[in-house]
Amino acid sequence: MFQQGLSGLNAAAKSLDVIGNNIANASTVGFKGSQAQFADLYANSLNGVSGNNAGIGVSVSRLAQQFTQGNIETTNNPLDISINGGGFFRTVTQSGAVQYSRNGQFQLDKDGTVINAQGQKLTGYLSTEDGVILQGAAAPIVIDSSDLVPVATTKANLELNLDSRSLVPERVPFDALDPLTYNKQTVLDVFDSLGNPHVLSTYYVKTNANTWDVYAGSDGVEIVAAGVAAVVNTDPAVAQARADYQTAVATLDPAQIALANTAYSAVAGNAMVTALSAIPGVTQAQIDDLTAKFTAPTDVGAIVGTNPDEINRALAAAISAPPTKVGTLIFDQQGAINTTAMAELEAATGIPNSLPFTISLPIFPATGGVEPLVIQANFTGTTQYGIATSEKASTQDGYSSGTLERFAAGADGVITGQYSNGKSRPLAQIVLANFTNVDGLTPLGGNAWAESAASGVPQIGAPNTGSLGQLRSSSVESSNVDLTAELVNMITAQRVYQANAQTIKTQDSVLQTLVNLR
Repeated sequence: MFQQGLSGLNAAAKSLDVIGNNIANASTVGFKGSQAQFADLYANSLNGVSGNNAGIGVSVSRLAQQFTQGNIETTNNPLDISINGGGFFRTVTQSGAVQYSRNGQFQLDKDGTVINAQGQKLTGYLSTEDGVILQGAAAPIVIDSSDLVPVATTKANLELNLDSRSLVPERVPFDALDPLTYNKQTVLDVFDSLGNPHVLSTYYVKTNANTWDVYAGSDGVEIVAAGVAAVVNTDPAVAQARADYQTAVATLDPAQIALANTAYSAVAGNAMVTALSAIPGVTQAQIDDLTAKFTAPTDVGAIVGTNPDEINRALAAAISAPPTKVGTLIFDQQGAINTTAMAELEAATGIPNSLPFTISLPIFPATGGVEPLVIQANFTGTTQYGIATSEKASTQDGYSSGTLERFAAGADGVITGQYSNGKSRPLAQIVLANFTNVDGLTPLGGNAWAESAASGVPQIGAPNTGSLGQLRSSSVESSNVDLTAELVNMITAQRVYQANAQTIKTQDSVLQTLVNLR
């Protein structure tokens, strides 16, 4: 009879061990509590178990881990990742052994590999330089911290509404430096092959009720020209030379006019060259071209005119090609682009006029990138309605280089990097693993389990698919131990232990009574 009490003591002690372990790990991230499960014991006879057999005690049938969901707690570390739902993180040890864990506290080692506190490497699907996730064999995730390679603009979509009530400009021909020769100008940032930014200027000139000519020009010409012109126009020597030239013109004396013209040409040309030379990126060829235009004995009055604003036109002609016509937009009576009419115009004139328009953009100032910058410009979404002309969401496909600033994992496990140029791209995708029988996993300690024959083979896949849960960055899954319940269980186990001890004590008293019979 001592065996029942002794087995009860052993079982209660094991239960207390399990409860103590649960309580000790109440704050362990990703910990799953265990439960001691018991079975009664009977002695077999030749004829089977006797109905009069009281049993010979209790045994611990198994220690069952409870794989229930723990609470999700937020953190400040983007590499803290929690699983909400089924599945385990798949990690690889230094020796190549595969382990599984619910603890999502990760960090980077010196090589940029994502590891946990035990140095095990988190595995997932890797990506190409273009950000394409390769869903092949899971491999250790390494965060690529290299700069984002610049991409030259090749396509642009210029979306706007052109006011159908607009009038045809009175002043012709089109001149980018004369706002009275066009109805609307829009600008769009584009990038060359080295990632240098440029401004694509697009001009719209209404020519008929439903017809608009489109011009496009290289960046910087108007800005640089205006800046240089402002310097020249405030130069005292230029002002004096201009006044002398105007005085000579008033005399109608050809000799005086020629003399004043030469002086004005030299002074204005030198001032322009000096101002232009101070601008970064301006090539010597452009400076030489400008010098030749204004230091030669030409009629500077005809080039510059008596109006200081004419210097802008002279500069634009000297330093870059002016905006050119790239096509004609034709709209139907409902305000949509009429591609059929545009095709008919192309057939009639022999000049390409189908969308997208090809823009060959000279780069100014010179940056070392591929020149010219060829852009296919589409006008999807462009309309001609009877409302004010307004620019909509114009887009282009180029961008400058960028350095990796931050990254985070999404619910689908994709780790997305954000760069200094405002772009982002996938760096990798975390995979999860699940098992047919998670209770069959072998606990290894360190918040890790290993596959076993009882668990079955792992089913590996992307988070938030099938039976796999979704991930949440900057958070961890806390222990699923209910501390209050464990304390109550501990009291119960203590009482069970005391009761079993009491049965042994009682049996001892009975035996002592028998021994004392004489």
